[in-house]
Amino acid sequence: MSQQERAGLTALSAVLSPLEGSGPKTEAVVQRLSAAISLGVMVDGQQLPSELTLADQLGVSTMTLREALAVLREQGIVRTKRGRGGGSFICSSAEALEHTASARLQQMSLAELRDLGDAQFAIAGAAAVFAARRGGRADIARLHALTDRLRTSTEPVAARRADSRFHIEMAVCAQSTRLTRAQVDLQAELSALIWLPRLELDPAAEASVHGDLVRAIEREDDAAARELAESQSESRIRRLVALRMELSDR
Repeated sequence: MSQQERAGLTALSAVLSPLEGSGPKTEAVVQRLSAAISLGVMVDGQQLPSELTLADQLGVSTMTLREALAVLREQGIVRTKRGRGGGSFICSSAEALEHTASARLQQMSLAELRDLGDAQFAIAGAAAVFAARRGGRADIARLHALTDRLRTSTEPVAARRADSRFHIEMAVCAQSTRLTRAQVDLQAELSALIWLPRLELDPAAEASVHGDLVRAIEREDDAAARELAESQSESRIRRLVALRMELSDR
């Protein structure tokens, strides 16, 4: 199995892990499955696990899962085929994901965006610190590979996937299940927003920050790793808030 395939399995296991908390679960399931698609862990045409299996993996009832699948069908991200050989299949396109993300951004308040940014600031910083203290060679190799993938990305979808996977794998590198699950949830909410074309993120520039971050992790410099992760998170949320304010002025 290639290094890329191992990274995919790691990301998939993180995405399809049980949801935590006691709040509404339907939207959380929608975000998780959207994250799997956004990350490229689930691809166009792929069949989802059976409803019973998927509900068990996410720790929700089958009714909650069916409600989430109905939302994803309305968004054009999932299609369901009945009868023999049937099931639910990924049918997402870059255009559908972009449309959904743009609509969601316009519905969010500035307070919600800043709160989301605060969470990413905290989680990314903590993951960077513990990755520097605990990361192994294989973990760091995955981070290097994802940095290279981001640097050479020529399409927004590929760049978004490499970037999101990087942040999840950094939490994996920190050897913290809770940080990994928290980062998965954050990427489910943030990744499509951060990589909206109108934000004009430069994959090469973002990869340069990732490269500096991985080198700090390699030399076990947790302070530098934290500073880099927090600075990138802060910069991105500022740009996202500015775009949201621009849209509200129209």
